[in-house]
Amino acid sequence: MSIVEAVILGAVEGVTEFLPVSSTGHLTILEKLFGHTIDDPDITAFTVIIQSGAVLATILFLRHDIARVVPAFFRGLFDKTKRDHPDFRFGWAVLLGSIPIVIAALLFKDQIETTLRSLWFVAGALIVWSGVMAFADHAATQVRHQEDVTWKDTLIIGTVQCMALIPGISRSGATMSAGLLRDIDRVTVTKLSFFLSIPALTGASILQGVSEADRISSGVGWTNTIVATVVSFLVAYASVTWLLKFVAKHSYSIFIFYRLALGSLLLVLLATGTIDAK
Repeated sequence: MSIVEAVILGAVEGVTEFLPVSSTGHLTILEKLFGHTIDDPDITAFTVIIQSGAVLATILFLRHDIARVVPAFFRGLFDKTKRDHPDFRFGWAVLLGSIPIVIAALLFKDQIETTLRSLWFVAGALIVWSGVMAFADHAATQVRHQEDVTWKDTLIIGTVQCMALIPGISRSGATMSAGLLRDIDRVTVTKLSFFLSIPALTGASILQGVSEADRISSGVGWTNTIVATVVSFLVAYASVTWLLKFVAKHSYSIFIFYRLALGSLLLVLLATGTIDAK
């Protein structure tokens, strides 16, 4: 991998991580176009690790919310009189909502890193989940807000988030769709998606960094990985800021049409043999 490829991949990760278009799907397609074997351990590890840049951007963006929610959560743990506070309930809900994807990622680690990396899965997931997003966007009443979010909401949203382990579905697309179907407003469900990304992506990045350190050294290289992560951080911060402003006034239609177009193009390229699935 060249340094230019690393910069491009980092920028794409930063742009797409929080948009409901699948960052892993985009990275997998680009890695294939750059000539890499997309299910090689160093490539799959690189794809996961550079997401930590987007996580850091999220933490920076949500720093005031985190500084409010985290202390309230710990106060509630040790003082039951504090457990009715909305910030405690929100923190508890985010924690519970993060559990399902951790379990699923550990149980299906091999399939995620090999079989599901096929571009056929990416193309199919881009198209199929667009239908789910369209239905959620149309059916949502958006009558509930952040103070109404419960542990049951996030447990359901966190369970649906597991679908994002299939490249092309999109973690944010899965969580946002599930949240809308729980009648939570777009801005709240988008911020909730950001919160749920922190434990999920941080854990995955650390696991891959530790378990695949040697393969990254001998393959993609740590310099490229670090450069891509830094670029991801810088671009993701701008992306997060833009997305919250966008969803406050718009539906997800533009992302749905984009997903359909990209998935259809990818299917044509695969069917004609222009690119291989792996």
